[in-house]
Amino acid sequence: MTTPRKKYSPTFKAQIVQELLKEEQTLTQIASKHGVHPTQLRRWREAALTAMPANFADEAQFQKHLAAINEQHDKEKEKLYAEIGKLTIQLNWLKKKVESVGISTEPSEPGRTGRK
Repeated sequence: MTTPRKKYSPTFKAQIVQELLKEEQTLTQIASKHGVHPTQLRRWREAALTAMPANFADEAQFQKHLAAINEQHDKEKEKLYAEIGKLTIQLNWLKKKVESVGISTEPSEPGRTGRK
């Protein structure tokens, strides 16, 4: 009767590969400590080392994407500040206009009309 195939999580594999790369213990010691065949550990180490350059390439692409997002955010922020300035000017103009007509700009009590 055969035993079912063991499945290991990516986190577990990464931890084992980190131990291998530290070289504090031999491959055989790490294999017996975790109950994984040494050949399997060699495969995981080779896969990690092969995939490593791609991770650094993705970092550069990520930084470019992040810079583009920050630039877009800054443009949007400038646009919104301009809109706030425009609305503030309009509000001040309306307040002056209302005061020149003689209408109070203070909040009125309920039941009062707001005219002086």
